[in-house]
Amino acid sequence: MIKRKAHKTLEYLASQFKAVAVTGPRQSGKTTLIRSTFKDKDYVNLENPDTRLFASEDPRGFLGMYPKGAILDEVQRVPELFSYLQQILDESDVKGKFILSGSNNFLFQEGISQSLAGRVGYLFLLPLSLAESPILSANSNDVIYKGGYPALHSEKFDINLYYSNYIRTYVERDVRLIKNISDLYAFEKLIRLCAGRVGQLLNLSNLAVEVGVDVKTINSWLSVLEAGFVLYRLQPFHKNFNKRIVKSPKLYFYDTGLASSLLGINSADQLMLHPLRGNLFENLIVTDILKLRYNKGLPPNMYFWRDNSGNEVDLILEKDGLSIPVEIKSGKTITSSYFKGINYWQKISGISEGFVVYDGDSKQIRSNGITVLPFSRTEEIDLK
Repeated sequence: MIKRKAHKTLEYLASQFKAVAVTGPRQSGKTTLIRSTFKDKDYVNLENPDTRLFASEDPRGFLGMYPKGAILDEVQRVPELFSYLQQILDESDVKGKFILSGSNNFLFQEGISQSLAGRVGYLFLLPLSLAESPILSANSNDVIYKGGYPALHSEKFDINLYYSNYIRTYVERDVRLIKNISDLYAFEKLIRLCAGRVGQLLNLSNLAVEVGVDVKTINSWLSVLEAGFVLYRLQPFHKNFNKRIVKSPKLYFYDTGLASSLLGINSADQLMLHPLRGNLFENLIVTDILKLRYNKGLPPNMYFWRDNSGNEVDLILEKDGLSIPVEIKSGKTITSSYFKGINYWQKISGISEGFVVYDGDSKQIRSNGITVLPFSRTEEIDLK
């Protein structure tokens, strides 16, 4: 079993809250992490039709079977349980009594916000971070192509077959739970078009034209994809420093293996000359830093910055009131151009530090406060 960095955070949350909610993509390792952390708790999978029927028809009787608490997996499938859980938690002083898990973020959070707000600690568990990956020593193309889903690192799955079935399962199950989308062909087309826009500014009108639906529908479908942990929108930094700044978000996938599959990439070698290789490398690093934050129980607090004059920084991390710049470069040789964005940011913001993450091997600490890190050492970025 792959040891997860979020293990200690999960234990800490369970010592502070009466219930803990663990959410993330399907097959990201939620159940494995929870069951290995709370070995003494009963485990109940609400994907099981018989169990789900019992829980929905008699929520009080169902929960009454677990007076010491339990792990309730895919609990969003039975929204009736949340109101009954509220009463049980309010009448108990036990911390970490129930551990709730779900892969549909919209339905999951909707149930919690309506009934369990203030009673639950949150942990977002994404696929394996670079620091958790068994193939971290491999070249970046292998890491991008394979992605971070634990099953691909612990079993001999056909990567292309895995991701094609992942998308099919996601569309046929999770999408229909969130929203009644009649044109699944157009929806799948949107997913593939988004893969071709990894690391780029989101243009809703352009997507609407290519998919053949209106902008409102595109926005709604993107929200569905975000709720299912397929992709996310990285927002622009909110301080403008007296400059005209770009206000559109950038588009990233939670897993580069999934994005690569959607782009029709069938091998790691194919990435070497692929026109989107730099975008996928950027996606890898941005999402890895997001994973590092979630694994520590921290809020994202991540942005990008770009003005209308062409100045930009790939990533801005908010830490202790400071806005730390991170530049991401897919090349293997450090050049002066790597520091252009950060140098400009330091000039207008007064920040004296920053990071460059690149595809090389050596770490450097420059006199201008910039630390250069190989992609395999992203975890060294100070996130506290």
